[in-house]
Amino acid sequence: MPDLMKTGLQRRTVLQAATVGAAGISPALRALVHAQGSDAPEKKEVKIGFIPLTDCASVVMASVLGIDQKYGIKIIPTKEASWAGVRDKLVNGELDCAHVLYGLVYGVHLGIGGPKKDMAVLMNLNNNGQAITLAKKLADKGAVDGPGLARLMASEKREYTFAQTFPTGTHAMWLYYWLAANGIDPMKDAKVITVPPPQMVANMRVGNMDGFCVGEPWNHRAIMDGIGVTAATTQQIWKDHPEKVLGTTAEFADKYPNTARAVTAAILEAGRWIDASLANKTRMAETIAAKSYVNTSVDAINQRILGRYQNGMGKTWDDPDHMKFYNEGMVNYPYLSDGMWFLTQHKRWGLLKEHPDYLGVAKSINRIELYKQAAAASKTPLPKSDMRSSKLIDGVVWDGTQPQKYADSFKIKA
Repeated sequence: MPDLMKTGLQRRTVLQAATVGAAGISPALRALVHAQGSDAPEKKEVKIGFIPLTDCASVVMASVLGIDQKYGIKIIPTKEASWAGVRDKLVNGELDCAHVLYGLVYGVHLGIGGPKKDMAVLMNLNNNGQAITLAKKLADKGAVDGPGLARLMASEKREYTFAQTFPTGTHAMWLYYWLAANGIDPMKDAKVITVPPPQMVANMRVGNMDGFCVGEPWNHRAIMDGIGVTAATTQQIWKDHPEKVLGTTAEFADKYPNTARAVTAAILEAGRWIDASLANKTRMAETIAAKSYVNTSVDAINQRILGRYQNGMGKTWDDPDHMKFYNEGMVNYPYLSDGMWFLTQHKRWGLLKEHPDYLGVAKSINRIELYKQAAAASKTPLPKSDMRSSKLIDGVVWDGTQPQKYADSFKIKA
């Protein structure tokens, strides 16, 4: 646990606060809690939207296992068809919260990729577990990885089409970063389209695209169906990258802070349960494979959730950097540097015309204090800093400092 520390005093304080009224609480603590008002959830039923993807699991399992009730709330998972639908329902209040793309929340907050609305990130839901799939017909011509794709596109000129799931979302940013790292300009050398995750495999089957970036289980599904190969996993692009977040509007987080804290704590505990054992992961896969959630076969989910990868061309490997939901609390902290990274890429690819106030925007969206309270309630360790340092696939290090210089530093950009 290299950069995590226990938060004993703070945890004890909030845990005691959560049980105010119980015997043994100091008068000073009781006075503090009363000064802040009751910590009971203001809204008991919380409608949380999700897209049929493996990484919706901690939201679903918090409900299925009844962990939500422990925190005085009832989570109602609500299956959605597209990220655009999730965006619209969050903005108009039809959904309270959502399992949602990190970059989508930032895009809506800044008015790109949809109507402008002040937004909030309560926690990161998972690291890793997405991939870039290339059509089998390209792999048969040698495009089995980034360099192979670049060679094919240079030697066999035509329009190449790649799909992502939302213009400001994670999959668009992973796809663009990977293409550019291999010398392919996604703005000039390719056509990029938006397709909802559950429709990726069907669209590749009928030849609508040459490749796509999406979350699991749809990359593994393409291999099982014999129509695609895994050219790269997103953990190869950025080990332990942020992915889906628990997103909501700023209005909801401000109006219902106790509910937001309770939801976050319940999902933290559910993520810890998933990561605790192979048996729990198997049960999770069996649960979310159902028609009411991801609607696919269990084996399409459970191989990669266990770290057992194959690329569709005979190569198999055990990946220690597979999708994680908790990882001793290292997954879930809403690092300001993570949010800022998406802004640097939005600027890089022309989605933002001017440099934003990177740190100011991240501080307004990522609800660090609410997260710390939820972490204390769920006994989740905290990191030492709101920033972290990561080396991406091209060897460039991102640490949250000098975001403007970082965004301008890329050779391939819009």
